[in-house]
Amino acid sequence: MSENNNEYWRANVTLMLVLLSIWFFVSFVCGILIVDYLNQFRFFGYKLGFWFSQQGSIYCFVLLIFVYVWAANRLDRKYGVEEED
Repeated sequence: MSENNNEYWRANVTLMLVLLSIWFFVSFVCGILIVDYLNQFRFFGYKLGFWFSQQGSIYCFVLLIFVYVWAANRLDRKYGVEEED
């Protein structure tokens, strides 16, 4: 059973790292590092770099929360550790 638990937590931590990397890219890279490049494009009437730094990273974070819940529930079922109702 211990090996199964280790595999489960390894998969869970990998999932979290992937999702946090996506959020880092959207919030830091798109919102700060390449904001000048992105500002040449428009999104809903706003410069894209400005949009990423002001709203895009927040929307991305909220979306990633839902993705994590969905993926974590799949992992729980796969490893037999889902919560009982």
